[in-house]
Amino acid sequence: MPAKYYFCAMIRKLFLLSVILCFYTVFSSAQAFVSTASLFKRPLVTNNSGSLNIIQNRALDSLISRYIMVNNELRIENDHYGMPGYRIQIFNSSTRNARDESNKTMAEFLSKFPDIKAYALYAQPGWFKIRVGDFRTKAEAIKLFLAISKDYPDSYLVPDFINFPDLVKK
Repeated sequence: MPAKYYFCAMIRKLFLLSVILCFYTVFSSAQAFVSTASLFKRPLVTNNSGSLNIIQNRALDSLISRYIMVNNELRIENDHYGMPGYRIQIFNSSTRNARDESNKTMAEFLSKFPDIKAYALYAQPGWFKIRVGDFRTKAEAIKLFLAISKDYPDSYLVPDFINFPDLVKK
């Protein structure tokens, strides 16, 4: 009896070990690992170019890989990429002529503020909304909100999924 008991215990341990190894290989292969050095590689190398040697903890590479994976999953609809931020909502209505009013409000806003982007939104069950701007922080949004609230007193700040800001300021 004792030999049979040890054999069953050994089979259970081997089975458990194989299951753990299978899960480990599946989860480790599912994540693409990005090293910091690969982010800074130059495609064109000449004789006069220098080299970049990055010495850092491997945990930083892991954090950078996670950051890249999370940001690759940030999407709105139709493969449109963006980030969490703020917009100013200047119109919100569900009346019978809300579509016409929203179009009129958007045209009026674009004539007053031509350099600020405006977005027409539709939400079920019949709400037409106009939101303006792409602000990363609430502080950025408040600056424009103070100017807009004079012409649109019912406007307010809303958290929204915004377009990525331009890296080059004009």
